[in-house]
Amino acid sequence: MDDLCRWRQEFPILDGAVYLVSHSLGAMPRRARRRLDEYAETWATRGVRAWEEGWWEMPVTAGDLVGRVIGAGPGEVAMQQNVSICQWIVLSCLDWTGRRNKLVTDELNFPSNQYIYHGAGARVVTIPSEDGVTVPLERLLAAIDEETLLVSVSHVIFRSSFVQDLEAITRRAHEAGAYVVADVYHSAGSLPLDVRRLGLDFATGGSLKWLCGGPGAGYLYVRRDLWPKLEPRLTGWMADKQPFAFRGGPIHYAEDAFRFLHGTPNVPALYAARSGCEIILEAGVENIRRKSLRQTARLIELAEEAGFTVNSPREDVRRGGTVTVDFPGAAQAAQELSRRDILVDYRPGSGIRIGPHFYNTDEELELAIGEMRKLRDGVRS
Repeated sequence: MDDLCRWRQEFPILDGAVYLVSHSLGAMPRRARRRLDEYAETWATRGVRAWEEGWWEMPVTAGDLVGRVIGAGPGEVAMQQNVSICQWIVLSCLDWTGRRNKLVTDELNFPSNQYIYHGAGARVVTIPSEDGVTVPLERLLAAIDEETLLVSVSHVIFRSSFVQDLEAITRRAHEAGAYVVADVYHSAGSLPLDVRRLGLDFATGGSLKWLCGGPGAGYLYVRRDLWPKLEPRLTGWMADKQPFAFRGGPIHYAEDAFRFLHGTPNVPALYAARSGCEIILEAGVENIRRKSLRQTARLIELAEEAGFTVNSPREDVRRGGTVTVDFPGAAQAAQELSRRDILVDYRPGSGIRIGPHFYNTDEELELAIGEMRKLRDGVRS
């Protein structure tokens, strides 16, 4: 058993299930329960005093843990409720009324992002995928021009686990005078990421998946030198430089990452989110990535031996943490696997997504593919 499997004891669900769905919801750490108990005890005993004793600062103090995972500096990540809010905040910082009103994205970007773009007043240009797995880099780069205001891509495509070239995309966008927002939900915690080295203007994500932090804890990174230039229209009293002055009228934006906040934060979710980030940092993202590449390569090998269609990249540098496989009856097979406590998920048009994390064993991969094979062939276990 590899060294990372020592973490299995930290995740209760692994005692009774083959958990291969961390790309959708990471397993809950035991310490998350302790943190939620701490939240309840703090609320019960400290009451309103809890705000000045740490709750008010939690969107940034919890964000600092995420920042260490994605390569942001201290105070550069503000926790939000979800990525949809993060994307709206980014769009609300920009003026879409001028000639530079083009938003370049791709058809494999997460649907929620696309819904928001089409409702924001931007002129959306969507790059098609030729195979439903990858996004053609050259076509995307060619679409970025002097009329482009924002380029939006997912670092890792949720359906196929295709890794996009953020460095090339950011370089081209900046040459054209455009901003870049990267959705790193499906990469942070499963492969190394350095938002500052890449020069990203914005990054959005959440603790729900590979960070094992549970729902309700999204995050927004904004490049520090942009802060004074950006005034989000999606805002609230937490973003004011003197929120407890309770002034009416126009907002006076905070000078730090608080300027990208709005209303009351989801405090219990922030308690829970800290636990997963701590464990990811302790395990080491580089170590997690090495194991992930080995296990996803093994999954592809097993899937091809079984005669499944593999809808994920074979090339290591272009493959994230999941492998998507398809075969006749895959949707029904995913439901039956769940009943057998083998947890994966299914996405229409793509297939079954299998996402081993650092706490999974090689034997679990073989079991999952073996059971899928039996289900396809109509063999009951």
